[in-house]
Amino acid sequence: MKLLLFLCLSVSYLPAQQSDASLLQRYFQEGERALAEKRYADAETAYEKVRQLDPGTAEVHAKLGLIYFQQRKFAQAVPALRQALKLRPNLPNAGVLLAMSLSELGRFGEALPGLEKGFRQSADSALRRLAGLQLQRAYTGLQRDSKAVEVALELTRLYPEDPEVLYHTGRLYANFAYLAVMKLSQVAPGSVWMHQAAGEAHESQGHHDLAIGEYREVLALDPGRPGIHFRLGRALLSRSRQTNSQADASKEFEQELQLDPTNANAAYELGEIHRKSGQLDKAREFFEIALKHYPDFEEAQVGLGRALLALGKPDLALPHLRKAVSLNPENEVSYYQLSQVHRALGNLAEQQEALTKFQRLRSQKSRREESVTLLPREVTKQELDSNTPP
Repeated sequence: MKLLLFLCLSVSYLPAQQSDASLLQRYFQEGERALAEKRYADAETAYEKVRQLDPGTAEVHAKLGLIYFQQRKFAQAVPALRQALKLRPNLPNAGVLLAMSLSELGRFGEALPGLEKGFRQSADSALRRLAGLQLQRAYTGLQRDSKAVEVALELTRLYPEDPEVLYHTGRLYANFAYLAVMKLSQVAPGSVWMHQAAGEAHESQGHHDLAIGEYREVLALDPGRPGIHFRLGRALLSRSRQTNSQADASKEFEQELQLDPTNANAAYELGEIHRKSGQLDKAREFFEIALKHYPDFEEAQVGLGRALLALGKPDLALPHLRKAVSLNPENEVSYYQLSQVHRALGNLAEQQEALTKFQRLRSQKSRREESVTLLPREVTKQELDSNTPP
């Protein structure tokens, strides 16, 4: 943790009215130099000598507290900082550093007031960030999970690109979700909610057979439950590469639409299955149903554009692919399909422009790691055909 901001505690400290002022000044300067160079053991030695010669100066105790903290000697930091505050109760930042030291020792109840004050009231962004991270830890340690989540949300808002903040926020959410599911398993182990949660967990891990079993348990308990036929169809579709169960998946998507005609995801999956099997008129029908209920459905816009192009209607495909590009300018599939539409229409300049963007995005994607998801993918992504040129 970067705590050099606390150097403001006594950088201008000059001893006065001491029996050996020159010796005191020498140790002070040695301590400052060592601290600036992050030689904390040397800084500790020098400031211990300063404290022996001048035990009545609050800043000396505070600086020792900082040095102990940097060395993770939190048990020694606490009494040093308490003494500093006893000598000078309004000493800047010392109270927050004391609270963070207590938090590091697991004394969360004692740390809480100082951490809350540091996070809520500090005008210093770096200090507020450190206090917030420790406050999130303290609330978690005290099992005040809702408060910890509040702090995590605020930290993410204040520091949206901070890797440490994002790591701890993600870890907190994952733990919070785990505890919620564990509680669910205790209070309602045989409920539809527990089976649905288990199905989604299995699906996200690629255990499709287990997910299918859980979703069927949900339907056995509640046959009309919306969304489950779709999730079951998605699990079957993911398994279809091995077991040829596309027909079974299609039946589940059709049942989902019978229960909920507005389910754009189910309509889209049926459209994509028909498109890949060459049933282009049926594909167009289902893609249009999906877009009727969800006009900004990027994948459905691409799917419909591809179906219309294959039907020999590039003029009708063009607005759908332009819409897809406007929804997501980083999707190389949309640009490639757009280039093919322009080619069919004889728009050579526009075709080349779309191809150039496609090639740039494809090159970037090849260098970029795929995102990791902890939840099952909602719909089948549009992908390039295997014979697409580089």
